[in-house]
Amino acid sequence: MMSAPVIALGLMSGTSLDGIDAALISTDGEAVAAFGPRRTVPYAPETRERLRAALGREDRADPAVRAVEAEITALHAAAVAALLAEAPAEWRKVSLIGFHGQTLLHAPERGVTVQIGDGAALARQTGIAVASDFRAADVAAGGQGAPLVPVYHRALVAGWKGRPQGTVAVLNIGGVANLTAVAPDGGLVACDTGPGNALIDDWVTARAGLPCDLDGHFAACGRVDTHWLDLAMGHPFFRQAPPKSLDRGSFRMPMPRDVGLNDGAATLTAFTACAVAAAAFLLPEAPDVWVATGGGRRNPALMATLRSSLSASLIAAEEAGWDGDALEAQAFAFLAVRTARGLPLSFPGTTGVPAPQAGGRIDRP
Repeated sequence: MMSAPVIALGLMSGTSLDGIDAALISTDGEAVAAFGPRRTVPYAPETRERLRAALGREDRADPAVRAVEAEITALHAAAVAALLAEAPAEWRKVSLIGFHGQTLLHAPERGVTVQIGDGAALARQTGIAVASDFRAADVAAGGQGAPLVPVYHRALVAGWKGRPQGTVAVLNIGGVANLTAVAPDGGLVACDTGPGNALIDDWVTARAGLPCDLDGHFAACGRVDTHWLDLAMGHPFFRQAPPKSLDRGSFRMPMPRDVGLNDGAATLTAFTACAVAAAAFLLPEAPDVWVATGGGRRNPALMATLRSSLSASLIAAEEAGWDGDALEAQAFAFLAVRTARGLPLSFPGTTGVPAPQAGGRIDRP
């Protein structure tokens, strides 16, 4: 039986560095009672470049890192205000904010994960209690610290009316891609699969000065460099069984100099799809259906390549009745309520932590 739900607001700034997603849900941290409004606030180009310059930094006390942390915290507060200003009155009674912050470095093999974002400052600026620092306890307990969204994926699958029988795989294609396999009994296996949009975005930014391969246009016009792809897929990560996770910058094998814009985009798109297929092969049970969420589901070239690489049907989140643009922000609203209730955020099958692990901390205004 569902406990009394509360209204929570989730915030997500992902490894694609495109902006802030904010979303409202009503939840008890175990099931979703209702989905509320959501809003996306894009980063200005200069903010994106400051964030890009901070990637890989480990010293949060560094003045440059502190400055960008203060900047993104204020931008998240503005995103909260903007969402609540346009939300219906019944959705403005927010009990808790889930604030993921921005990942700068994720190196679980060293027991290190670095997210910037000041939860206490956000609580002061919004006047609402804030749950943040979701990954640290898992890493300290020996887990990978990622992915954290699987427990929310399970709640969505449980509430999916008319869901297919068998195992459902939820594929989130952000800067890094990750999957959650939800078994019929609710069992979870999850992992990062490899690059999502990040390498494609970085390639197009460097070659064309554009933030992404919009609608997969460049990839659709290019040819895959199969030699480079074979070398890239030789990385030991792809043979490692789940759970496993990685950093946005984990794959930096340079392209040959003579590879053009279109061929590079096609090759990196194929890399993302091949990495997902390799992860699927390592799952204990083959999924019966895949549900794609995150920005990558809007790339027709990537979705077509995935469909040709996977052995089961692939649908977009909206076909399951979910909002693929809001899902990760909703997830951190859900995790915030679990933090407040002391419920586990991660599990042996999702991060490799020895036992179900609670996490996060709460700052009050």
